[in-house]
Amino acid sequence: MPYLGGLEVASDRLLKLIDKGVTVEQVAQVTRYFTEADIMVHSYLMYGYPSQTLQETVDSLEMVRQLFELGIIQSGFWHQFALTAHSPIGLNPSEYGITPNYKSISFANNDIDFTDRTGIDHSQFSYGLKKSLFNFMHGIGFDMDLQEWFDFDIPQTTIPPFYIEDCLETTTAFKIKPSAKIVWIGHQPIVKSITKTKKGFTNELLELTFHDSTETLHITLNKAEGTWFLEQLKQLTPSTTKGLSYTALKTDYESQFEDFELFWFSKPVLKLNAFGLLVV
Repeated sequence: MPYLGGLEVASDRLLKLIDKGVTVEQVAQVTRYFTEADIMVHSYLMYGYPSQTLQETVDSLEMVRQLFELGIIQSGFWHQFALTAHSPIGLNPSEYGITPNYKSISFANNDIDFTDRTGIDHSQFSYGLKKSLFNFMHGIGFDMDLQEWFDFDIPQTTIPPFYIEDCLETTTAFKIKPSAKIVWIGHQPIVKSITKTKKGFTNELLELTFHDSTETLHITLNKAEGTWFLEQLKQLTPSTTKGLSYTALKTDYESQFEDFELFWFSKPVLKLNAFGLLVV
């Protein structure tokens, strides 16, 4: 099953300018989770965005190279930016440093030629970007210097060689947007009731065993919380819902227990990210 996503420009500055709402680091983490859940990731990529520099184009290519080398995206396609009349940029071109070249067309005037204040001919990157991507999709060319994909001089990338790998090792930030959707795309677990006694106190627990195509995960939860969690997983599957919001899940939990954040960001629940518990 494929997942299609618009990474657009693999540059945090330009993603912010686009108002995409994500960073390259977040994209890397999400695509890793999709890949581990056996969901193929196809990425739509863009070059020639208004104000994009030569350096940013080269750095975007390096970001994409690392994403493919780590195997967390499997296919993609580069598109050169096109200005459309009714887009935010088309309506406010001066804010993006471009000058539209309007033409007298009686029927439609949707795609508009423009000049960018950078003066860069972005079309010169077209062949090299697509050639490199074709090779990356076939698992080759990762060790080639980026210069080898182009027949004109480009600057050396400023992206550290293990940038994306470091992004994947970043500790999860304990913060989620209230409107974020929670979806479970994994399998239902095998459930086993167990008891543990320590210093005269007996705890009733649930041991949940999750399977994917290659791994098995065991987690243990308090019986009451575990029972609640199992019911939520049934409601969070794409076949039964479009996903509950983080706020709805928190409200339901705290109608029975205390402090949803302590539960949600506990080690057992965080381990389920790799098995299909997604925040989107």
